[in-house]
Amino acid sequence: MKVLVIGSGGREHAIAYKLKQSPKVTELYAIPGNPGIASLGTCVPGSVEDNEFIVDFIKKNQIDLTVIGPEVPLCKGLADDIEKAGYKAFGPQKKAATLEGSKAYSKDFMVRHHIPTAKYVEVTDFEKACKEVDHFDFPLVIKADGLAAGKGVVIVENKEDAISTLKDMMVDGALDGAGSKVVLEEFLTGFECSLLCFTDGKTIVPMVSAKDHKQIFDGNKGPNTGGMGTVSPNPFLPEGMDEVLKKDILDPFMQGLKEDQMDYRGVVFIGLMIENNQAKVLEFNVRFGDPETQSILLRLESDLYEIMDACATYTLDQVDVKWSDDHVACLVLASGGYPGKYEKGIEIKNIDKVSDDIVVFHAGTALKDGKLVTNGGRVLNVCARGANLQEALAKVYETATIITFDGMYYRHDIGLR
Repeated sequence: MKVLVIGSGGREHAIAYKLKQSPKVTELYAIPGNPGIASLGTCVPGSVEDNEFIVDFIKKNQIDLTVIGPEVPLCKGLADDIEKAGYKAFGPQKKAATLEGSKAYSKDFMVRHHIPTAKYVEVTDFEKACKEVDHFDFPLVIKADGLAAGKGVVIVENKEDAISTLKDMMVDGALDGAGSKVVLEEFLTGFECSLLCFTDGKTIVPMVSAKDHKQIFDGNKGPNTGGMGTVSPNPFLPEGMDEVLKKDILDPFMQGLKEDQMDYRGVVFIGLMIENNQAKVLEFNVRFGDPETQSILLRLESDLYEIMDACATYTLDQVDVKWSDDHVACLVLASGGYPGKYEKGIEIKNIDKVSDDIVVFHAGTALKDGKLVTNGGRVLNVCARGANLQEALAKVYETATIITFDGMYYRHDIGLR
């Protein structure tokens, strides 16, 4: 089977890595891919947002399954266009992708389908937004309605900061229009975690748990990033939560898809806040998490192609999804200055000296004059398996002393609360 992966990050490298292990995958392509993916298949230059180019490539190469990594092409209807052309896609159609593409739409979906979430209000007018702030306690969560590359959620501690943030989003256009509408949301306390599931719209299969570390600095301090590391399983997930999550979150979510006539075939990635063994939904994402995927997929024992094909063909109930008992740690090596301004084009050294039992996924790399260089904020994802969490963590941190590039930064407390 010929498979095409859309995207260029560590998430897509991890997906390609697992797909390559399937005996059913004979040819692997990526648009645009990265140097790591290039070692597994053929990378084709092109934009993930160019639906016409991608569909044309699928037709010319008779691609059997296209796996869409990032949220932007999903929200722009890439899965719809692929299916209209008569080909299979792993990823929800545009209507369902709006669950991530619009925070207000997502909150409305939760309320209508009785999915527990924080109280909120959506506003499109700056002056009204400033008045609505008075109806909430601090801290207060301000969310840009549209896609903002992980920078659209801000937690403010007082009214002055709230108004400044609202002005940035709604008046000054700091997020390229994503903040013209905002959601003001109650700040929830508790333990934050993620739940990723495969679904074909009829059946939903939870993946093993993972814990992400969003903030840039140790001790969960500093601005949010796309994620600085993950561990799987999540060592802090309370026992007995599986049934609670099924009853309170997954069952009403699936019923909501049915009632709203959403064609959802792919991954749903649910951000949760858990307190006193009760869960509330923070957000829905309509694709694999990054870097959660990197640690979760290393524990997958089943054939990823078979699972994805089953999702695309409404036959997920016929697949047995199995996982290993391994612990996996994933450490993000980032450019100095990230998530703010950072340099690109810095040579990455010693990646060829890494132990064979370490998997390094490329997140923001490029080739320049035959040398591997940095090309993003999050550069590499160092992943390792272990019989326990301590063993997996020891391996990734040892590897972080081998790989080097000027300005390289990583957190030293991945796996801690």
